Amino acid sequence: MHAGILSLRGAIGLLLTLCVVAMALFAPLIAPHDPLNSELSMRLKPPFWYPNATPTYLLGTDALGRDLLSRVVFGSRISIMVAAVAVVVSGTFGVIVGLLSGYYTGLFDQVVQRIVEIQQAFPFILLAIVVLVVLRPSLANVIIVLVLSSWVIYTRMVRAQTLILREREFVLAARSFGSSDWRIMFRHILPNLIPMIVVLATFQTAQLLLIEAVVSFLGLGIPPPTPTWGRTISEGREYLDRAWWITTFPGFALMLTVVGIGFLGDWLRDLLDPTLRM
Repeated sequence: MHAGILSLRGAIGLLLTLCVVAMALFAPLIAPHDPLNSELSMRLKPPFWYPNATPTYLLGTDALGRDLLSRVVFGSRISIMVAAVAVVVSGTFGVIVGLLSGYYTGLFDQVVQRIVEIQQAFPFILLAIVVLVVLRPSLANVIIVLVLSSWVIYTRMVRAQTLILREREFVLAARSFGSSDWRIMFRHILPNLIPMIVVLATFQTAQLLLIEAVVSFLGLGIPPPTPTWGRTISEGREYLDRAWWITTFPGFALMLTVVGIGFLGDWLRDLLDPTLRM
């Protein structure tokens, strides 16, 4: 019964994730309008089921008369791209640092751990505000902030596992046969960490999607008029009483995406962790 529920959650998560990825990849084909094209005569039009709705704007329009469905579709492209790039960069950097820290220990490990502790003690929102105010909001700077906020997670997890694996028999055997440290780390230790890294990256993707939305909501994300879910949600705040759809639909898209990736992460964790299968 438990396995059945997990497989159902995994299927739902995989389906939701694939739908969002497909929406991001084929946004120009899916979106019915240009997300940047504004028509003030069409501002604040309601979704299609309202009596005074305009059929060509299925989810209504925002305060500038831009098609909300198109902005949600193109917003997925920005959110997925930013989160994916940040996960790859932070994961690669964090895994390498964690491997070196856990394998060599000593002074290098002490320095890394102090940096990690300082990083985790520093409030993320304050860090994001400082970095984005100094560097100015842009796509590259948002990715930098996301990388700074997430590399420490990989470093701590990989370091902890490396400290255990470096004393295992297969590592001691490789060392006795004259294998170099780099070969031991990347040919013997790292492959044993891949399942954990994959699961961690999945959960981090969902978390970074939320962080990117928060940063954009605060006006520190990618500058307008580029559509993002967080900025669209923020733009609809003052119209909640008469145009609730501006905030609701991108928020719903963000929620479904995070839930889908979370379900997928749960399924991957149970699939790749042999102790849970037992």
